[in-house]
Amino acid sequence: MEQRNRQSKPARRPVTPIQTDYVRAKERKEQIRQARKTRLYRRLAVFGLIVLLTFGWMTWSIVEKNKVLAAKQQEKEAALAELEKLEEEGHDLKLQLEKLDDPEYIAKLARKEYLLSEEGEIIFTLPDDKDKKKDDGSKEDKKEKGGEDYDSGK
Repeated sequence: MEQRNRQSKPARRPVTPIQTDYVRAKERKEQIRQARKTRLYRRLAVFGLIVLLTFGWMTWSIVEKNKVLAAKQQEKEAALAELEKLEEEGHDLKLQLEKLDDPEYIAKLARKEYLLSEEGEIIFTLPDDKDKKKDDGSKEDKKEKGGEDYDSGK
């Protein structure tokens, strides 16, 4: 059976192309079409590469700008917190300045800071908060200052 199949198939011989003007023109058109197709693919590849690089650059640029923006936002928040703190401090200083116009406040401040006393007044010195922590709040270390201290100007 195999012999029959082999014999029934005709042997293929190479076909020689006809060399006429028509055939040559057709072959030339096919070569031109293939060359155009190849150039088209090359142009599309170059254009695609340019688009891809541009897209990558734009994405990188946006990411970098977002990082800078986040850093500036943190700086702004820190500056606003500092501004709020300074405004509060300024308000406290204005109150202190207003208090310094009051003669009673000045007298009280002088008595407190410079241990000055009025006539008949006894001054007791209490330990600072730091001393309280060291002494565990013992009241025995309080000193009583005897006698009267008078301001030389009174």
